[in-house]
Amino acid sequence: QVQLVESGGGLVQAGGSLRLSCAASGRTFSSHAMGWFRQGPGKERECVAAISWSGGSTYYADSVKGRFTISRDNAKNTVYLQMNSLKPEDTAVYYCAARDTGYSGTRYYTRRNEYIYWGQGTQVTVSL
Repeated sequence: QVQLVESGGGLVQAGGSLRLSCAASGRTFSSHAMGWFRQGPGKERECVAAISWSGGSTYYADSVKGRFTISRDNAKNTVYLQMNSLKPEDTAVYYCAARDTGYSGTRYYTRRNEYIYWGQGTQVTVSL
């Protein structure tokens, strides 16, 4: 079992920045590929960023490319999502997710059903 706890959400004006953190406990964090998803009002949950277990491969949705950065610190069992130049359309509940890879492969994962463990979510609201 892996427990994930997100933090860092809040209310920010358009153009501002936030850094989300996802702290993991339980099984070996470093072997897990990680993802950040978001779900806006009336929308499907979508992957906005993902990172391989090693950190060597990353993915960004087109809507956030150039503005968001995913990173991980395996020594701290934490994955981050730095969000800059925030827009009102970034308003959503943000979730982190984990999938154990057993240290095999170098890929990231972008589909909901590819992840086993989920956090409870943190609200991000971007005002005009």
